[in-house]
Amino acid sequence: MPIESLTPPTESSTAPTKFSKPIGSILGSTALVAGTTVGAGMLALPSVTQPAGLLPSTLALIGVWLYALISGLLIAEVNLQFVGENPEETPGLLAMIARILGKPGAIVTGIAYLFLHYALLVAYVAEGGGILLSALRQLGLGLSWSDGIGQGLFTAIFGGLLYLGRVQLVERLNSLFVAIVVATFLGLLICSVGQVEITQFARYDWGAVRPAIPVMLVALFYHNVIPVIVKQLKGDVVRVRRSITFGSALPMLMFLIWNAVVLGSAATMGSDPLAVLRSGQSGIGLAALVSVFSEFAIVTSFIGFVYGLVDFWRDLLKRQPGEEPQRLPLYSLVLGPAFGLSVLNPQIFLVALAYAGTFSISVIGGMIPAVMAGKRRMEEEAVVRLVPGGWLVLGGMIVGALLVLLWR
Repeated sequence: MPIESLTPPTESSTAPTKFSKPIGSILGSTALVAGTTVGAGMLALPSVTQPAGLLPSTLALIGVWLYALISGLLIAEVNLQFVGENPEETPGLLAMIARILGKPGAIVTGIAYLFLHYALLVAYVAEGGGILLSALRQLGLGLSWSDGIGQGLFTAIFGGLLYLGRVQLVERLNSLFVAIVVATFLGLLICSVGQVEITQFARYDWGAVRPAIPVMLVALFYHNVIPVIVKQLKGDVVRVRRSITFGSALPMLMFLIWNAVVLGSAATMGSDPLAVLRSGQSGIGLAALVSVFSEFAIVTSFIGFVYGLVDFWRDLLKRQPGEEPQRLPLYSLVLGPAFGLSVLNPQIFLVALAYAGTFSISVIGGMIPAVMAGKRRMEEEAVVRLVPGGWLVLGGMIVGALLVLLWR
């Protein structure tokens, strides 16, 4: 099927007809992008944006969202070209990079991918275990336990769920956890609005924005599901563009509101605003909401990244097609290092998120998409172009990624 047929002449055009299954909905694909974006990265935002203040952090968050949107559309653009060549084949992100950039690109991306997943898993186990242990202590349990017990319980409970539970059970529980995150987030907004003081918004420090950008990149990362979106929507350009745009814009609006509410509360003036709220200084009810929201936001992210890393190692360790590595060594390889490093440094949450954003997402979500799109545009006479601006935009994406790496 020619590439040109993927470009719809009108907004109402449908997907190519060579696909064997019906096209998915914009709503479902938008929800997938939004659900992937909303997670544990949201917890770190107020801590890293507090020194900068509301106005600088708001403008920076919008700028990072726009950068992430362009890189996401570039990944979709490249993926759509593969759909044009074979409508029934939509390669995943790592496979697509390997096919376009060859072995060197695959090695660089594989290293960045591994670093990203392990850094975030360490962050999630450290913070999730700390919140879980704090909740148990407030209930009068485990008062003499060390911090490592919390990380061990978190890994055993939720890692064990993924290891022992069937896929259908995990999917249902994950849907429940997402519902809890949404409900508690709405509850937090309602309870916190009354504590906002407008005078808090007058503080600002433009120089303090730079350290927050890597965490913003982590919070707005959803690029690994873009090939899934393209496959669900059967290569329909309009639907793909809308799903990525709307699906990433909704979490961005949530982040802006969340950032404003937390930074506007005088009670959160400290090194860790969420820790202040969880301590109960602003009320037991609000503390409970923050704890539940934080824990399940981490759990929903933890589940996705464990599965992603398990799939990575499963493919890498296959000795021959059809062979499946044993589950216990596989999950031990994923959960063991994350647990061990989180015990060594229970306060690693913000540091791990920052390094993941600096080194991994600036590569996978910034530099690589621009290089892939540029290479494919040179190779093809007619391609789908979801991002205007030509080489100026592609060069700007690469420069932006390099600046994140150099500024750290």
